[in-house]
Amino acid sequence: MASSVRRFVAPPVLAGALVVAAALATLAQGIIGGTTWMLLVGLTATAVVLTLLGSLADSGHGPGVASGLRSGGPRAHAPAVVHGVRAVHRRTGAAVVDGQRHSSVFVFDLTVVPDEGPAFRVAVRHPLDVQGLLHRTRAVVAYDPEQPWRVVLPDDPPRPLLARAQRLDDAAAHGAQRPAQGLPPGAHLLVTGSILAALVVGLVRLAG
Repeated sequence: MASSVRRFVAPPVLAGALVVAAALATLAQGIIGGTTWMLLVGLTATAVVLTLLGSLADSGHGPGVASGLRSGGPRAHAPAVVHGVRAVHRRTGAAVVDGQRHSSVFVFDLTVVPDEGPAFRVAVRHPLDVQGLLHRTRAVVAYDPEQPWRVVLPDDPPRPLLARAQRLDDAAAHGAQRPAQGLPPGAHLLVTGSILAALVVGLVRLAG
């Protein structure tokens, strides 16, 4: 709970939320006040903001795609079963042939088998095949125990875990479910911005 609150009031979120709030407040004032120019400016600004937030939310390219680890947040390592690897376009998520191109990334379909808690399945995006998973069926991941949808492939995983991963049985991945996802990227900006916009509009109406 505390980490979620801190994320909503983090300086980058507040800075972006002010832009969102300005657009939404201008639109609301244009609708309530009936000022044509303010309504047009608000509509344009809100359309631009929502388009940008939509692009940010789509950056994961679908459910089940892992988010990165939080800076300074908890992390643990665990072995994983590799179900498949594919190359996709970095922005659109469409399948591509050459995963080595700058515009593409690899998507690793994994089942993570942690020491504590049930196994869970997740797709991890990475621009490089850092663990040679194109030719292997086992990997080691770093993940957030509090938010298991946050998973990355470390460049240099602990050797004991590499050995343990190689001994992992396929049965360990049976029945794995995808972890519940957190809010999509950009949601904190939209929520915080909407709250700020409502406060601004309310104060303006009271003052007027």
